[in-house]
Amino acid sequence: MKLSQRAQLCELSPMRKFHPFAVEAKAKGRKIYHLNIGQPDIATPPVYFEAVQHFSQPVLEYAESPGRPNLIHAIQRYYDQIGVHYDEGDILITTGGSEALSILMMCILDPGSEVLVPEPFYPNYNTFIRAAGGVIHPIHTSPEEGYHYADRARIEAEINENTRAIMITNPSNPTGVILTPEERQMLLEIAKEHDLYLISDEVYREFYYSGEGLATLGACAGSDEHLVLIDSVSKRFSACGARIGCLISRNKALMAEAMKFCQARLSVATLDQVAAAALYTVEPEYFETVRREYQRRRDTVMEKLRQIPGVVCEEPQGAFYLMAALPIDDADKFQQWLLTDFEDHGETVMFAPGHSFYATPGKGVNEIRIAYVLKQEDLARAMDLLALGIEAYNKAH
Repeated sequence: MKLSQRAQLCELSPMRKFHPFAVEAKAKGRKIYHLNIGQPDIATPPVYFEAVQHFSQPVLEYAESPGRPNLIHAIQRYYDQIGVHYDEGDILITTGGSEALSILMMCILDPGSEVLVPEPFYPNYNTFIRAAGGVIHPIHTSPEEGYHYADRARIEAEINENTRAIMITNPSNPTGVILTPEERQMLLEIAKEHDLYLISDEVYREFYYSGEGLATLGACAGSDEHLVLIDSVSKRFSACGARIGCLISRNKALMAEAMKFCQARLSVATLDQVAAAALYTVEPEYFETVRREYQRRRDTVMEKLRQIPGVVCEEPQGAFYLMAALPIDDADKFQQWLLTDFEDHGETVMFAPGHSFYATPGKGVNEIRIAYVLKQEDLARAMDLLALGIEAYNKAH
């Protein structure tokens, strides 16, 4: 029996590909510090669980296909508070930001369509785009320039007759890069001038460490039918298991097409929507506390990285990830070796090798992504293990 070419073009998650080696290492009694997956350890606000506990009705029915109105209204209020108004029809609730991206790609791509994406990028973008018949056309960056990509000439040079959209993550997973107000406006102008969709994945919006503060492309002048926002409760409220996201756009034609897919999958889980609506009642102090904690973690990681000879890494300004080039030959080989051949006092470390965050063959081979989602003392130990591992690996190879 045959399998689809589209499925075969997709790849397994690079953040989880070394799981069998990790299982083997743990079976040998080794402790592993996980820097490979962006699973926050911050407590989910109690209101989420309280909303579930207090929910009661005779039959757990399908929710409305666009989403439960109380959750949509909660998201509207959230955006109103940051200075951007969206009508109820501009918001569709999805099963995480992942489904929002999947639905969007099915709405805008044909076979051979291209989406401009700065590399390195979140690897699952490949799956959403390829499954819809499209391909990623990378906007090139490098560790030496801090992975900055928002240059008009650089972006416009990559636009061709197959280009349908520009897609960014702001703040960025995996680099932590944040766009300036001028860069956000410039991207929107490019999209409008070339009649493209500008897709802004903003699930890490609350995680910023520079002076500018919280920002959305929705606040840019002229952000109309060209702009599409992807949002989620997963990272903002440390509720990854809730699987509640949303697709937001003022483009009525696009949202009408997206509704077909929302109706085809019937609805998003009712209980998760009930609980997610409660999350939007959390006070601003929650975000400030979480932001300070992640900034301390970032600073711990950067302090340790700066002590490792040959590492190239610019301090990230947002999200809770960073990309770094290491003084090694191959991050994949290095990660496997750390799990099979290395330990220090019974401990080792995991990260996500960098090449899977690129569309350009051969790029990112000696780069890694670090998710600084552990408490500070564990991060410090993990970075010490990384330094010891680099030294031992290079001696062995």
